[in-house]
Amino acid sequence: MRPFLSEGTNSIRVLALSVAALLIFNGCNVGPKYHPPTEQAPAAYKEITPENQKDVENWKTAQPSDDALRGKWWEIFGDPELNSLEDQVNVSNQSIASAEASFMAARAMVKEARSQLFPTVTTSPSVTREKQSANLKEFSTSSSGLGGSTPTATVSKAFNDYDFPFDATWVPDLWGKIRNTVNASAYGAQASAADLANTRLSMQADMAVDYFQLRSQDSLKQLLDTTVQAYQESLRLTKVLYATGIDNDESVAQAETQLESTEAQDTNVGILRSQYEHAIAVLVGQPASTFSIPVEPLKTPPPPIPIGIPSQLLERRPDVAADERLMAQANAQIGVARAAYYPTLTLSASGGFESTNASNWFSWPSVLWAIGASASETIFDAGLRRATVQQYRSMYDETVANYRQTVLTAFQQVEDNLAALRVLSQEVQEQDVAINSAQRYLTDANNRWKLGLDPYLDVISAETALLSNQQTMVNLRMQQITASVQLVEALGGGWDKTQLPSTAALVSKTP
Repeated sequence: MRPFLSEGTNSIRVLALSVAALLIFNGCNVGPKYHPPTEQAPAAYKEITPENQKDVENWKTAQPSDDALRGKWWEIFGDPELNSLEDQVNVSNQSIASAEASFMAARAMVKEARSQLFPTVTTSPSVTREKQSANLKEFSTSSSGLGGSTPTATVSKAFNDYDFPFDATWVPDLWGKIRNTVNASAYGAQASAADLANTRLSMQADMAVDYFQLRSQDSLKQLLDTTVQAYQESLRLTKVLYATGIDNDESVAQAETQLESTEAQDTNVGILRSQYEHAIAVLVGQPASTFSIPVEPLKTPPPPIPIGIPSQLLERRPDVAADERLMAQANAQIGVARAAYYPTLTLSASGGFESTNASNWFSWPSVLWAIGASASETIFDAGLRRATVQQYRSMYDETVANYRQTVLTAFQQVEDNLAALRVLSQEVQEQDVAINSAQRYLTDANNRWKLGLDPYLDVISAETALLSNQQTMVNLRMQQITASVQLVEALGGGWDKTQLPSTAALVSKTP
């Protein structure tokens, strides 16, 4: 028994030393080192200058940082109904639920990849009853001294075989293939987390835009209702004047036409309002048939929006962060492809208990074991590995181009909405003057018509001009508030890349 123990102990020592050497050598990584991109951000937004900023009251620089967008950004609009709807979006929106499930799947892939860093241990206990064939014969040396062998019959007996084996295999990560796989999966999961944040921001912005457009339809409805009432009064007065011989039937027909045309416009408003209401129902995860929002004209003014500086934009846009993480993932995949050039070492060990008697199944004499190692290396693959590395390098270059395009688009969207707010602010002021002028024109036309100086057609012209200018103002207010929402979205909605989960968080047990 001692020689057996000595031999086994020496083998185990040799294996332990080999494993220790491998662990030291395990730090080798043949993949390229990742360097985060350094995009040059403009020093300032073109639309924010001392000359432009004084034209728009709802801009302010996000300094100090307490002024920056954060958390529930929609609360800056001060609308309780919108706040309630946005809370429902975060809980019940199915696009967000889908993105969240995709992130959880990506997180599970990190854990799958990380499991390859550790040995795999299996066991397959079994109990069998066996009987060998009686026709099997074994050879024994003849006693005749002639040096030959003669077959001897074997007695066949049935016996039990109790087997409790353990098998372990481990592929040391000598060249960083597994570590790069883990990193690639972690970067992919972080990109998925950023996609989730971007989906959530998009759904929240869509909700705010649809809500304010619905409220704008309510404002238009209120305007047309008031106008219809005014036209009804004009028609009544025209009929009175016609009955007294002061006016003619032509004026009555003109007044009737104007009233009926405006009533048709008033009725038509219900189409768009219903469509916006149905869109909001989908965003909050409810059937359109059972969802409704009370009528209320738009009263929310554009709020002050902290703009920040351009260099902060790259830290606050989830779509920019997602593309940057995809770059890191593609870089790690190059390392995975490069590792295929180097040999793979597999360590294996097996052991357990085997006996023909259950009473001594787990005794020391029933112990069996084996340890070993094997290596494999591809000698010829007709350029497969080289082509694979080239493929992943090209995929990395693609992610770089996508990242830069996303950055350019981000700056464009901010500048677009800044320009829209600047121009709309000026238009609103000019349109307000136009409405006052149209109102004065209508007052004069009415007075002259009542005195019989001008035909009723002049009154219709003045009323049409006033209604058109009032409708334009409603539209400008709607564009102004939706541009504010879209500017918040373009600025990232208060998100920043520090909210991305770390690798440690991705592999933790908590969801």
